[in-house]
Amino acid sequence: MSTTSAEENSSRNEKSITGPDLPPAGQIVMLTTQWCGYCRRLKNQLGSADIPVIEIDIEQQPELVDFVEHANGGNRTVPTVVFPDGSTATNPSLAEVQARLD
Repeated sequence: MSTTSAEENSSRNEKSITGPDLPPAGQIVMLTTQWCGYCRRLKNQLGSADIPVIEIDIEQQPELVDFVEHANGGNRTVPTVVFPDGSTATNPSLAEVQARLD
């Protein structure tokens, strides 16, 4: 009879979370929805600051919903920003994005 630890069971039951491709240095990926006012505001601010954005609408690419929820403690919160180092931020300010890209 074999025994399995709780850790082994947990890792078997966890599904693989697939995220977007990482952006090149100096750019971000912003996961959004069309109806999100915070997303529009941040996108406009980033455009004014000449920060390139790869925008992905999670309603058009629902395979990324799990990634957004995983990055946000189970919540489907946008904008979720992915940085070139693979880290994420939820609804960051322009100043936070600029600081993390420097």
